[in-house]
Amino acid sequence: MAPAADREGYWGPTTSTLDWCEENYSVTWYIAEFWNTVSNLIMIIPPMFGAVQSVRDGLEKRYIASYLALTVVGMGSWCFHMTLKYEMQLLDELPMIYSCCIFVYCMFECFKIKNSVNYHLLFTLVLFSLIVTTVYLKVKEPIFHQVMYGMLVFTLVLRSIYIVTWVYPWLRGLGYTSLGIFLLGFLFWNIDNIFCESLRNFRKKVPPIIGITTQFHAWWHILTGLGSYLHILFSLYTRTLYLRYRPKVKFLFGIWPMILFEPLRKH
Repeated sequence: MAPAADREGYWGPTTSTLDWCEENYSVTWYIAEFWNTVSNLIMIIPPMFGAVQSVRDGLEKRYIASYLALTVVGMGSWCFHMTLKYEMQLLDELPMIYSCCIFVYCMFECFKIKNSVNYHLLFTLVLFSLIVTTVYLKVKEPIFHQVMYGMLVFTLVLRSIYIVTWVYPWLRGLGYTSLGIFLLGFLFWNIDNIFCESLRNFRKKVPPIIGITTQFHAWWHILTGLGSYLHILFSLYTRTLYLRYRPKVKFLFGIWPMILFEPLRKH
């Protein structure tokens, strides 16, 4: 993480408990961490289209909520990195917990009848979210948040491995791709934290276009945004298979993955 001696800009002094390795206000006076901010677009725009498509396809509301939750995370992260204010930090970090709880609910309800509600699991996840929120507001310790978030991600990983091992082995490609991209983003996140001083010194010696490629926290946003989006596709694919639909992964403009499906014809 970055030292606290960066320059100030439009939003004034930093009040967040975290300040990342990107040099503050080095691109524009209006955005504290420019690349860490704009990299959140991958978590904002595609999930919005996913939510719209889910409404059109008549999918269960929890998948619409998954897409929208990822969008909220992206918007919160945008506000946080743009301002480096504590209130905006909460708008980034707490939705990460809430969105992961929605993902967990979807993954554990993949094999239930359509539109069913698991009130016990729902209550447990809501209670977990409330406890994490209350404790985090009290202690203001980022490591606590990171551990709680990590627990949810680990739960998703175990559930995904179970599905691709014992239920739908042919989904290994999608499941492991989602996991691999997310873990690569986590690796970049750690590199950004551990080698911040070396990265800053390197950027001073190379052309800006090369220095941009070393903004590893921005890469964390891009890779985890894509990994989370693919996880939603994986969860949705699993669910629609169980409901006897014909899901297929298609690539919009040959680049961006999405799911198309149709109900099985009744004979």
